[in-house]
Amino acid sequence: MDFQIALLLGQDGIVNGAVYGLMALALVLVFSVTRVIFIPQGELVAFAALTMAGLHAGRVPATLWLLIALAACVLVVEAWRSRRGENVDWLSTLVWTVTCPVIACVLVFGWRSEALAVQAATTLAVVTPLGPLLYRLAYRPLADASVLMLLIVSVALHGVLVGLGLLFFGAEGSRTPAFSDARFEWGGVPVSGQSLVVVGVALLLVLMMFVFFERSIVGKALRATAINRVGARLMGIPTELSGDLSFALSALIGAVSGLLIAPITTVYYDTGFLIGLKGFVAAIVGGLASYPLALAGALIVGQLESFSSFWASAFKEVLVFTLIIPVLWWRSLRSRHVEDEE
Repeated sequence: MDFQIALLLGQDGIVNGAVYGLMALALVLVFSVTRVIFIPQGELVAFAALTMAGLHAGRVPATLWLLIALAACVLVVEAWRSRRGENVDWLSTLVWTVTCPVIACVLVFGWRSEALAVQAATTLAVVTPLGPLLYRLAYRPLADASVLMLLIVSVALHGVLVGLGLLFFGAEGSRTPAFSDARFEWGGVPVSGQSLVVVGVALLLVLMMFVFFERSIVGKALRATAINRVGARLMGIPTELSGDLSFALSALIGAVSGLLIAPITTVYYDTGFLIGLKGFVAAIVGGLASYPLALAGALIVGQLESFSSFWASAFKEVLVFTLIIPVLWWRSLRSRHVEDEE
């Protein structure tokens, strides 16, 4: 391996690590607020990429029908809860079940455009509300369950979404046009404009997340919920709405990630699973609690995957997932067991 090849592999590792970093941020965010290990995060990535491909081909994306079906189910569940005498926040419910699907339908049917920016905005409008709707249907009824029970639900939901992905999009893969066709050469190493878009958007999202959690009242409320759910509830923070918001942010990050990778690689209905798993490895490096360590873990995963593909391409996935073993061993030696909150 010469220096130029090492630079090329390092560039690929940075691009891949940027995507895995977004996955890790989403996983840490959801787990810290709701204690849910959101395995279907990768499916949102694949759904976004394939939705974008469908819009570019002039088709109505099947994810729009999924959004409408989930919204109808949530409305039925909330109406049933209201009849049982439970307190229902109808304002937030109508936002996710009526306003968001209406906006998505208007964008899909009434604002068709060849512009990639419009198609990307439409994709975000269709995929982002799936997060809080899935939370309300699958996770909120089990909010007080153990982490293991929530993990089992995540595995089941992953299986359902993979099956729906096959039904919606078929077994064929899709790609979308690049957001930038520019080409550069730095130090004799070719750099594509799409790679710069991926890294730039990832950095922008990380910065926006930092500002959101550090400066905004809503972000501070989410941090309080992550630190102590019971204390946050006693201080008047609606923890159920915190779950909605954390899943919405997670779905938004997943949708953006899908838009970023769609021009780089062919995306299939089950492509998101491996991407989500690698993001999970990065999140484990951060202990499912630290955003900076999760980002550092994502860069490590990206570089390890890139260089492994050169030295031992047949075992690159094995090497990446093996990284989780020494991390868990080290953390088991340094941490003490803490019981879940009741």
